[in-house]
Amino acid sequence: MSLTRLGAALLSLASLSACASNEAGRLALSSPPAQPTALSAPTLAFGAQPVAVDGGFPLYQSFQPARRSALAGRTIAVAQLSDIDLQPGEVVLTFDDGPMPGKTPKILDALENAGVGATFLMVGQMAKAYPAIAREVAAKGHTIGTHTESHKNLRTLGTEAAMAEIRRGEASVAKALAPAGFHPAPFFRFPYLADTQALRGRLAGEGVVTIDVDIDSKDYFRDGPSRVMARTLDAVERKRHGIILFHDIQARTVAMLPDFLAELERRGYKVVDLKPAEPVGPQLLAQR
Repeated sequence: MSLTRLGAALLSLASLSACASNEAGRLALSSPPAQPTALSAPTLAFGAQPVAVDGGFPLYQSFQPARRSALAGRTIAVAQLSDIDLQPGEVVLTFDDGPMPGKTPKILDALENAGVGATFLMVGQMAKAYPAIAREVAAKGHTIGTHTESHKNLRTLGTEAAMAEIRRGEASVAKALAPAGFHPAPFFRFPYLADTQALRGRLAGEGVVTIDVDIDSKDYFRDGPSRVMARTLDAVERKRHGIILFHDIQARTVAMLPDFLAELERRGYKVVDLKPAEPVGPQLLAQR
């Protein structure tokens, strides 16, 4: 890696250390729920072959076999926020801020051992610094969305400057994935959960789904892995369903994840996979 790229990655990590510590973002899924489009077996990655789903949008799935495990739940084809209509006992795993050497690959191992999929919201600078890891996430069938270029708090920027930061992140993640033929999904999460109605409206108008958070693991707190696990499980039990926020740059998350997934299975939960309901590729990115 060049010194320039390493410096960009280190700067990015410095800004990520405070990720989500701003508690101003407890975002609710406010849109009226619509009947989700589901598959009988989850798909894995984005490929070139369309599959019709109950008369709705096609899912684009890879040649890889579907995941099958006691913990794996359904796949939801997401075209808009209201499609993420989770039932009691269903959770979605999401990981922000990566990819990160030494951590993201171990997260992937834990997910593979449990037989479940997740959504990774990648920072553009991190994907540029570690493109091979970004491609590994996609190759293992997980969904990749974006999380801005440099993890800025978008509430501190004007709308156009914020949109430029979002688009730079999209372009960097797309460039990292392109050599392997993968593309990011039109999914986005606000750093620090710091949204604005103007930005949410702009993103929705461009077909980008903002992935909100129901259960914050607070894995950025300086707690041990067991405390992160206990806090997250307590929140899951209270809410009974929801989108869980983790960070694949946190060693404590890496350490607790296998036991956390095993406990979810023991308690009868299902991990739902989110996939884009429309094909993703250069033509979609070019429209933004």
